[in-house]
Amino acid sequence: MASWCVRAGRQSYSVVAFPSLIRASQRLLCTSAQQKSGQGSEEDQKAEQSPVEKALAEEKGQLEEQLKEDKYKRALADMENLRTRSQKMVEDTKKYGIQGFCKDLLEVADILEKATESVPKEEVTSQKNPHLKNLYDGLVMTDKQIQKVFTKHGLFKLNPDRGQKFDPYEHEALFHAPVEGKEPGTVAIVTKVGYKLHGRTLRPALVGVAKAP
Repeated sequence: MASWCVRAGRQSYSVVAFPSLIRASQRLLCTSAQQKSGQGSEEDQKAEQSPVEKALAEEKGQLEEQLKEDKYKRALADMENLRTRSQKMVEDTKKYGIQGFCKDLLEVADILEKATESVPKEEVTSQKNPHLKNLYDGLVMTDKQIQKVFTKHGLFKLNPDRGQKFDPYEHEALFHAPVEGKEPGTVAIVTKVGYKLHGRTLRPALVGVAKAP
């Protein structure tokens, strides 16, 4: 009887001295019960899915994969377009990067052309002044050589024929005047030749345009 009283006293002492142990044990038991009930509910939900829901879930997954693939293809296309544009910009820079230098040389070519045109033909063909003839021949050779250099770098002379239709992308009209025998809107006279660099008008030809009387 005495030993039973001692054990009961010890148990009562542990309950009173360590109440936190009891609360912790209760929480663990509740948590374990909730997890078991949650797992059971998820398994029940999966088991309760109908064939329609499963088909919809599969279709959703396929659409998501297709969307990812479309985004990847679109990104590849954008990168290819960017590469193409960058390459074209580099090529244009190589082609037209010298246009400022070419414009400066055009003035030299204009002076050479005017110098050769200003020499009278009879003075050149006659043997009266051989020094003038040699100077004229040198100017003509220089003009031909500079035109060869222009052609080598894609620069071509733009000298429209009389009677050619006026093109605002290649010609610049200095005046409009009625000209006999010329159709309205055609080139009547060229006062200064133009030039093109790789097909792009670098300097338009200065022309006079015929108009109706």
